[in-house]
Amino acid sequence: MATPSSFWTQANALLRKNLTFQKRNKKTNIRLILFPFILCVFLFLLQRLIDNQFDKPQFKCGCVCTNDTTSCNDSEKVCGVEYSDQIQVLACAIPSPPEWPPLLQLRAGKAWYPPVYTMLFTADNHSFGQIVSDNMFPSALTMDYSDIMASLASNLLGSEAKPASNNFLEPAFTSDLPIYYVQSKCPQDDLIFPPVYSTGETDAQQYMEKFPFTIAGFHVDKEFRCADGINLWRNSSSEINNELYEGHERNYPERVNTIFSAFDFLNSNGNEFNVTVWYKSTYKDVTNFGPTALLRIPRSVNLISNAYLQYLRGPGTKMLFEFVKEMPKSETPFRIEIASLLGGLFFTWVVLQLFPVVLTSLVYEKQQKLRIMMKMHGLGDGPYWMITYGYFLALSVIYMLCFVTFGSVLGLKFFTLNDYSIQFVFYFIYINLQISLAFLLASFFSSVKTATVTAYIGVFGTGLLSGFLFQFFIQDSSFPRGWIIFMELYPGFALYRGLYEFAQSATSGSNVGTDGMRWHDLNDNGNGMKEVLIIMFAEWIIVLFVAYYIDQVFLPGSGKSPLFFLKGFQKKPLSLCKTLSIQRQGSKVLVQMEKPDVFQEREKVEQLLLEPAIDHAIVCDNLKKIYPGRDGNPAKFAVRELSLAVPRGECFGMLGPNGAGKTSFISMMIGLTKPTSGAAYVQGLDIKTHMGGIYTSMGVCPQHDLLWESLTGREHLLFYGRLKNLKGPVLTQAVEESLKSLNLFHGGVADKQAGKYSGGMKRRLSVAISLIGDPRVVYMDEPGTGLDPATRKCLWNVIRLAKQDRAIILTTHSMEEAEALCDRLGIFVNGSLQCIGNPKELKARYGGIYVFTMTTSSDHEKDVENIVQQLTPNANKIYHLSGTQKFELPKEDVKIASVFRAVEVAKRNFTVFAWGLADTTLEDVFIKVAREGHAFDTLS
Repeated sequence: MATPSSFWTQANALLRKNLTFQKRNKKTNIRLILFPFILCVFLFLLQRLIDNQFDKPQFKCGCVCTNDTTSCNDSEKVCGVEYSDQIQVLACAIPSPPEWPPLLQLRAGKAWYPPVYTMLFTADNHSFGQIVSDNMFPSALTMDYSDIMASLASNLLGSEAKPASNNFLEPAFTSDLPIYYVQSKCPQDDLIFPPVYSTGETDAQQYMEKFPFTIAGFHVDKEFRCADGINLWRNSSSEINNELYEGHERNYPERVNTIFSAFDFLNSNGNEFNVTVWYKSTYKDVTNFGPTALLRIPRSVNLISNAYLQYLRGPGTKMLFEFVKEMPKSETPFRIEIASLLGGLFFTWVVLQLFPVVLTSLVYEKQQKLRIMMKMHGLGDGPYWMITYGYFLALSVIYMLCFVTFGSVLGLKFFTLNDYSIQFVFYFIYINLQISLAFLLASFFSSVKTATVTAYIGVFGTGLLSGFLFQFFIQDSSFPRGWIIFMELYPGFALYRGLYEFAQSATSGSNVGTDGMRWHDLNDNGNGMKEVLIIMFAEWIIVLFVAYYIDQVFLPGSGKSPLFFLKGFQKKPLSLCKTLSIQRQGSKVLVQMEKPDVFQEREKVEQLLLEPAIDHAIVCDNLKKIYPGRDGNPAKFAVRELSLAVPRGECFGMLGPNGAGKTSFISMMIGLTKPTSGAAYVQGLDIKTHMGGIYTSMGVCPQHDLLWESLTGREHLLFYGRLKNLKGPVLTQAVEESLKSLNLFHGGVADKQAGKYSGGMKRRLSVAISLIGDPRVVYMDEPGTGLDPATRKCLWNVIRLAKQDRAIILTTHSMEEAEALCDRLGIFVNGSLQCIGNPKELKARYGGIYVFTMTTSSDHEKDVENIVQQLTPNANKIYHLSGTQKFELPKEDVKIASVFRAVEVAKRNFTVFAWGLADTTLEDVFIKVAREGHAFDTLS
């Protein structure tokens, strides 16, 4: 017997198996790696295409020929903002940005009403608020035609034009919309501009001035119309807020809100100035005017500041607001960083693609029962978790390194601008979290198909929800930060948030020519990377712990209670003999109805439990398995109070009809299911608490072949041989002998993948696996199923040789196999052991009859019956068809010589076509015992 393998030996065996399995799946790995590569190439080509489009003249700074011709040399062209449209101006170099007079943002009322613009105000001190608000609107337009620009800055101007995203070009001066100068009361004389509408109504005439001037290189002939400005008192800021919101909700042609601003002076007075400013920032056309547009707020702040200054110093005092301008800039090619723009969504899918790969691999081992098969051959939980987790981590790290490398080589700024160390930490923490999550979720799936579909729905659903919902919450500054953090507890959203921050940093760095994200940027309150790293790291540790706990408690064969981690604080278990003594006192064994051989076996078990013997490898005491009733059906007794002892060197055969409980018994013994009550010991170890120790000396040939489809027969035996601590030449020799003994060596069969094996070849390989490493106890569940006669004979020879110094429990439906291999047999019926003994004893005990057969013409059937009655009146006819009759003759009533004499007499009297006399077969015994067992259960 080989000594139990160490932790590192088991880890080495599993690692070698995984590497071999990985080598078999080269095409799958190539496809996996190609996904991020193809995506990066796609983004690279798309970036090139967009860059080429933006290099066209319509996206460059505008230029014209100085000689007023349509074509000229570049030296004859002049370029700049004044020759560019609104898109081209973004590319222009502007060393000295134009100065624009500050404006109010106005919204007009009905076109046929005189424009009236309302300002709301409130304050703790009503009189103070009234005085200050009265100072806001001037009483007249003051123009100095020798310096029109200075005059425009000193008046209160406003526009209905939508502002742009910058101050290079002011749409109010370049559009056809008029500019309003707001006064407390417009003049009523010299009125012009009386339009007539299709409705027949005539608009009230508006006072208008029109004069030319030059601004920012534009020669403007602009209309300036007068508009009344009024201020209205409200009792509280909440009233103002409601009115502004109501105006926004009623923003349609029949009634357009004309409130352009509102002020709350709060507790302001002559010594303290404290004010809140409201402004309009919502428009129907959100595509052209959104959160990126510049709002005309500075003029409102200057307006209230001037009003307060006049309250303190008199009406002649003024804080002049001359102009607004953009910062100077160099020539800037128009660029869009496509990888940063789409990276959040696309790269989320790239990283999440690993999750279904890991999950389906784990569920596959669970579905095919390969995990428990490895465990039954000695693989401990520690080596399994270390190697499997490390294996998936190595694959994930290689995958992510290829992903980042591809993107960096192709020059995607998403990768090249951000600090690689931050990227490494982020991806490393997340892939660990992802692997831990796969281990956890694998416990809840039993089908690979279900796990695969669910995983991929999660992958694509997470990407879409992140890109079209979660990103909106991130960008909304008014959305509570606490809810953002709460949503980031979902790992997919945390991944997207990190990728989003990388994309934002890369975009900003690309636009201004600086680096992307650096470690010091994580301290920025607007950067969510720091909180994401903390959340993912904490979840990684928690999820890994929970996954390991669930695996230990619920995995078949673990034998651990939910409080296994408190084992050091629990009371020490009683000794084996003492525990059994207590069980004996608490339960009475029903022996009155048991047959003598079964009762003797029970007494033998009791004696062995009181005086343990080292030569008995398997001892079962009152073992019981009950499956609870479901859907109104009663509970099912699979195994009823089984007591059995199997010594070393014996092959014990279990016979019984389908559903008798044979497989349930073996499932309990190998740790797949737990017994309802009773006890069983293998090599002196309890199957309820010490399955880990039992597995080191156990071999199993399950009813269904549990094999890796992509591994060869030789690779299976090498793996399980290493688990049994076979090394070097000993391992090689054991594998070669196993292959040869079971006819798996010649013809390249040994090196063919198991998925290509026939059913019989798989069965032989399963038997070879169960015997590799010289286990002390072997369970074989119908090992000869699906084998041809020649192969079955070869298999029997292997099992006969394997019986030496080991205990074998074998189930079969073949009476020939049972008689050829088994030293003792036990017949099961409805979960109960009906009889036990060697084949000869059973045939002698339950046979006791001869089967006499004679075939004659139909006319002489009665003569045959008379002859049999003369032999023994206790004969029983069991078969009759067209002159052929079979009779059971009790052995104690007849002698074989008498039968021969009777046949000779019959031949002289009539024609006998055929006759025969047979002794009882094992099949006859099996049928008889099965019938008696069913009859007994029916009566009881």
